[in-house]
Amino acid sequence: MQYRHLGRSGLRVSALSLGSWVTYHNQVDTGQAREMMAAAFDAGVNFFDNAEVYAGGRSETIMGEALKALGWPRLNYIVSTKFFWGLDRSGDAVNRKDTLNRKYLMQAIDGSLQRFGLDFIDLIYCHRPDPHTPLEETVRAMNDIINQGKALYWGTSEWSAADIAAAWQIADRHGWHKPLMEQPQYHLFHRERVEKEYARLYETTGLGLTTWSPLASGLLTGKYRNGIPEGSRGALENMAFLRDGLLDAKKNAAVAALEPIAAELGGTLAQLAIAWVAKNPRVSTVITGASSVAQLQANLGAMTVLDKLDPDVLARIDALTAPLAG
Repeated sequence: MQYRHLGRSGLRVSALSLGSWVTYHNQVDTGQAREMMAAAFDAGVNFFDNAEVYAGGRSETIMGEALKALGWPRLNYIVSTKFFWGLDRSGDAVNRKDTLNRKYLMQAIDGSLQRFGLDFIDLIYCHRPDPHTPLEETVRAMNDIINQGKALYWGTSEWSAADIAAAWQIADRHGWHKPLMEQPQYHLFHRERVEKEYARLYETTGLGLTTWSPLASGLLTGKYRNGIPEGSRGALENMAFLRDGLLDAKKNAAVAALEPIAAELGGTLAQLAIAWVAKNPRVSTVITGASSVAQLQANLGAMTVLDKLDPDVLARIDALTAPLAG
């Protein structure tokens, strides 16, 4: 396993990490989570990603129970969570959903700590931008959470470069903790934000990336070339919004054309796609997901493909996928 600094911090994260979105509670119980986290940890993974909204808080609970059972030294692993969507989606819960106001954030961190059973969370994110809350209010609340010892670093997820820069400047002006990392979607068919929009931030703010969806929700595994397989992510009712993208004919054709390249490198399509994301030096860690130990271990096999991605191979991959990327 490789370890990379998270942005301009001294914190080092494994190049591949394990996330819980979709799987925990929906497909994976505490016992299965413990088994997969143990396998990942044995392979060198030290970062485990989560969010308050995943499975309505139950994902945090499952991960917390798994961590307690595993009993690892707290210095040996990194845990994250994200805030914005909230848990109570009822119509009158105006300060508990779709917000980054101070009231919500200061209570959301306490809820996550309770579900995890931890004294602090390593990385906390503003899960989406909130145009209805003054940015200074959000930045100050995140700073105060860190000053209270409830988190160590904070960042954003799917924020614009302009909003990240503005938050960084507010924090810099007040001497507050600055946003360190961004969690964007990044894969062969989704590149614009990471490669172009954020380009200046890597130098000016030291932005680190903890990217998600390296397999484009499974499209880059090749399993959707003939429709939606039973038991796949695309077959889940709560993932129905993904189906049109998963069945995109041009992208599936490009995926099929990638298969010989993956075979030449001694890997699978999934390993090639994950390795491609990890190849970007701006990426601190690639968040992967799995519903079984076998799938997890297959994903971690991307590390054997990483060093084989030379300029010639990358050019061949780009010729097939870049024209379809956004």
